[in-house]
Amino acid sequence: MAARVLVVDDERVVTEVVGRYLQREGYEVSLASNGDEALRLAQEWSPDLIVLDLMLPMVDGLEVCRQLRHDSQVPIIMLTARGDETDRVVGLELGADDYIVKPFSPRELVARIKSVLRRTLVGPAQAPGAALRFGALVINPQTRAVTLQGTEVRLTGKEFDLLWFLVSHPGQVFTREQLMDQVWDYTYAGDYSTVTVHIRRLREKVEADPVKPRYIKTVWGVGYKFEGPAS
Repeated sequence: MAARVLVVDDERVVTEVVGRYLQREGYEVSLASNGDEALRLAQEWSPDLIVLDLMLPMVDGLEVCRQLRHDSQVPIIMLTARGDETDRVVGLELGADDYIVKPFSPRELVARIKSVLRRTLVGPAQAPGAALRFGALVINPQTRAVTLQGTEVRLTGKEFDLLWFLVSHPGQVFTREQLMDQVWDYTYAGDYSTVTVHIRRLREKVEADPVKPRYIKTVWGVGYKFEGPAS
């Protein structure tokens, strides 16, 4: 069954061009031009991924992202203007998986979509095996479920991918560039706020004290690593 992609943008030329590219790649595509329509289609159509412009009439993209994250972990790729760094970071903190800056190449967007869906729909290739326990933190790679002190932790697909990659290489330090390449599946030229925000979100969800993390450590001037012997 073809993956479903919802494209949300109030610029008709953007939705039509992106929609055609996606259809050529075999995806089912639905288009929305405002936030209300996006929320309705997300509920009724159940897309596998949403391409979401931040600047929308009626309900803006940030609010759409916020509402979607109340009850859905559907992957979200944001479309942002070149100077909207603050909104971009806010969108990532609300739960978006990635962003792409306008103007963009439709082929680049399709590549990003393929990357996200490849991991979301089939899971990370390095994830076979039994659940791993690190104190009160339990990670099950087969079900992509995480619990902390017996309580389920809701992670987005990309948050889980990032956590599992770090867990799979205990003690090894990775730069943000390496994490972008390994977890997001492409080489990214630009700032690495996507990785930084995902690390912060993970800490808020799996660390008892995000300010003094036990598991996800920062190696200053280099990057991040996962610490904690399995039990």
